[in-house]
Amino acid sequence: MEQDRNQEKIWDADAAQRYDTPGTGMFAPEVLGPAVDRLARLAGDGPALEFAIGTGRVAVPLAGRGVPVTGIELSRPMIERLRTKADDTTIPVIIGDMATTAAPGEYTLVYLVYNTISNLLTQAEQVECFRNAARHLAPGGRFVIELWVPELRKLPPGQAATVWQSEPGRIGLDTYDVLRQHVVSHHFRFDDTRRAELFRSPHRYIWPAELDLMAQLAGFGLESRHADWNGAEFTAESRSHVSVYRLPPAP
Repeated sequence: MEQDRNQEKIWDADAAQRYDTPGTGMFAPEVLGPAVDRLARLAGDGPALEFAIGTGRVAVPLAGRGVPVTGIELSRPMIERLRTKADDTTIPVIIGDMATTAAPGEYTLVYLVYNTISNLLTQAEQVECFRNAARHLAPGGRFVIELWVPELRKLPPGQAATVWQSEPGRIGLDTYDVLRQHVVSHHFRFDDTRRAELFRSPHRYIWPAELDLMAQLAGFGLESRHADWNGAEFTAESRSHVSVYRLPPAP
């Protein structure tokens, strides 16, 4: 599929090399620790499947907690980076997209973190991602999604971009196409020279209510929604959410 090829170009060897930032950013203990703690509790005594496992940011410490983890990942360079941390016996990975690819076995938990469901650029593919999660889960199993809330309230009339990061050496901005619910994230990195690096990734943003309808179409019910992995209350001002969907238990 054309979209798969485009995603492979985005998440290439250079992106995989830049992705890991040990101890900082998304790898900071205060960011990663609560996510791993919550996922371990939700997995219980069963195995977990991570959609878009990437370089193993979450899977490696989760497996270290004793949770059997399998992954699905489209980018071979990201998998190669993961293999420097865990072999294929410890964390098996199936190459493919998260909307259609099947992993062997049955799971108590499927999870998709750090906004990655938005890498699927059509509503139909996002719905299929929910259905793919449901196919992998045992009765009563859970699908967990971490996703940002679109910041359209920051867009005044006639403006198509918002700045989400501004600090020494880094600028981040999002450009919106509100007709198609598309956004492109632009990551600029620079130093004291006149040279700068730019990384861009396209996304389709999803409102929480739309996400809940996708879940319903796949047979899930919303079990909980919080503003973060620590369980903070989700409000109208929350910038992201952790939503836990659950299949009905066996009769």
